Order: sequence, then C-alpha cells, then structure tokens
Amino acid sequence: MFPIRKSMSEKPLILVTNDDGIHAKGLRELVEVIQFFGDIVVVSSETSMSGKSCAITVDHPLRAVPVERILGVPTYRSNGTPVDSVKLSFNGLLNRKPGYVISGINHGTNASISVIYSGTMGAAIEGSLHGVPSIGFSLDDYSRDADFSKAKIVVAKVFQSVLENGLPPFTCLNVNIPKGKPKGIKLCRQAHGKWVEEFEKRTDPHGREYHWLSGYFKNFEADALETDMYALDNNYASVVPVTTDMTCYKTLSQIKDWKF
Repeated sequence: MFPIRKSMSEKPLILVTNDDGIHAKGLRELVEVIQFFGDIVVVSSETSMSGKSCAITVDHPLRAVPVERILGVPTYRSNGTPVDSVKLSFNGLLNRKPGYVISGINHGTNASISVIYSGTMGAAIEGSLHGVPSIGFSLDDYSRDADFSKAKIVVAKVFQSVLENGLPPFTCLNVNIPKGKPKGIKLCRQAHGKWVEEFEKRTDPHGREYHWLSGYFKNFEADALETDMYALDNNYASVVPVTTDMTCYKTLSQIKDWKF
C-alpha cells in the first residue's frame, strides 16, 4: 500500500511522537505508516499537550516508562511535553540516536501561524535542532475518530521524499492534510494570518468567574495562491519548510543604520 524506501540494507531508527497524547488515534495511524520505513520507537505524552509549542518541563522530574506496544512497536509514556519526549529520546532514553523524528498525525490543522503554538510542530522543530530530518503531520479534522486513511498516503509520500533527498540542517517540514481525499501535494509558504482571540466569560458552580478561550482564524492574504491555507482550502496537502532561525532579515536590513 505504501512506497518503500530504495535501500533496506540499513534500517534507520525513527522516533514517532505527537501532542494529542499516547492514546490518540492519529499516533497509531502514523505508526502504521512509518513502520514500513525503519525501526520505530514511540515516545508520547500521557495526556494531550495541544498548544504546548516548544515548552519544556523544568519544575518536576521527567519520567518515561515502557507501556503496551503500539502495533508491536516499543512505546514509552512520558509525563512531559512533546519536546520533552524528543529531548529524552536523544539524551539517554534510547540505546541509539534516532535518524528521524516524525510527529503527529495531529487531530486538527497546524497551518499558518498555528505552527508557533503547536506541540506537534514543537516536537518536529526540536528534532531538527538535534540535526536529524523531522516532519510534523496534521489532518484538518479535529474529531477523535477522524478518518486518516487518505492522510496516511500523504505521510508515506512525503517521508519517502525526505528519505531520498534529506533536509537542510535545522530545518523541518510542516505538513497539513485536508479532510477527505486530497487532490495532491503542494510545496507552499506559510500564510500570513493570526488567531483573533475571544475569551468567553463564564461562571463556575461556586459563582466564581473564569474565562474560556475561543476565537477564529483570520487569513490576511486569502487570495495568495502559494500559501498553505490556500492549498488546504482547495483540498491540497501543504508542505512548508520551517527553520529555527526566527531572525527577520528584512527588518534587520531596514534598521542597520540605527544608532544605539
């Protein structure tokens, strides 16, 4: 069903993680695909860590314990964040260094500015910082029982390309897949947009006020054809290269003559 890499002489160790927690359907579906490409190990948070971005744990000890295998693959449950799972894997948890980090498949899109909030992408970014090709996969379907059957084909195709071509150092891929059957896969740039945040004021049973985050995404360039949002809106999977260098070179050039 899935394409197999050209050489099977040396199987890479592939770290699989996510931010929806160890019981998420998307994690199991990702393992089902990636197991065709090498030796797999799963390290995932014990609960959902959506929105944790690149957060790390500094206020309590981290633990990663073996649990029931997912599809026969060695699996560890961590009490940390997605980035913690990657850090642990590269620093003593595993008996050899992973050659790839694959994160997802996230329940819900991580396109556009969501990349900076996403725990799925936080794990992929951390993988790239360890010098290995890393990919975050997300499906534009937030339901717990989402249909990943078509998404898995995209996962296989993108990972096959990374196996064959590699990625530049400190770079990872943000892959977002539309619900249903995609028309194809497009290489894109990140759309310029933001989440317009709204906090609903509510009252708990004890009469105390609290706020619940809601809101909506505003795309500032809805007609731009080369963005990830446009690809998703038109039923294409999007692939966006992401780098850890957050320098704004345009601004750097504009303010180079400032006197401090």
